[in-house]
Amino acid sequence: MLYRRYLAAAIASVMTVTGLIASFPAAARDYLQCVPFARAESGVEIRGNAKTWWSQAAGTYQRGEEPRKGAVMAFAGTRGMPMGHVAVVKKVVSDREILIDHANWSPINGRRGQIERNVRVVDVSDAGDWSMVRVWYAPIGDLGLRANPVQGFIYADGEPAKTPSFKAPVWAQNDWRPGNGLETIAASLGQ
Repeated sequence: MLYRRYLAAAIASVMTVTGLIASFPAAARDYLQCVPFARAESGVEIRGNAKTWWSQAAGTYQRGEEPRKGAVMAFAGTRGMPMGHVAVVKKVVSDREILIDHANWSPINGRRGQIERNVRVVDVSDAGDWSMVRVWYAPIGDLGLRANPVQGFIYADGEPAKTPSFKAPVWAQNDWRPGNGLETIAASLGQ
């Protein structure tokens, strides 16, 4: 009798875990991930989790520590960001600041998978080598509080895409830029 209870509990646990695993990809399809966005915007044809892009690029794409327009910025996986992150360099502002385009970083009005364009990124590494950065985070209206490790930059063959592959969300179409404040974002989301 006791054996049957344990067996029933074990089967129920396995079914629950299987259901959770099976439902995760469905939940991820409901919003845009950084990987397909970066691939479409940069022309860098790498697949898999963002944290693997740096190693996958070896031997196929040129890699380096210098941000360049059109390059993919490859973030390392961390405890808070276990799958890593990838973004596309839009503009080099100075030796310690760039603007990027990326997806699924800031939840805007509680929604994940948003595309953000011309997002401010500041190199906060001691050596000034872009190994550690802080990224604009829309919910707080400022650079994020944590520093994020960067593996480096992956340089695409040829020119970056001239036309964005994804339509920008309404708030980005209304000339929103990092620094305009959350009021601007919130007001434009209702449109």
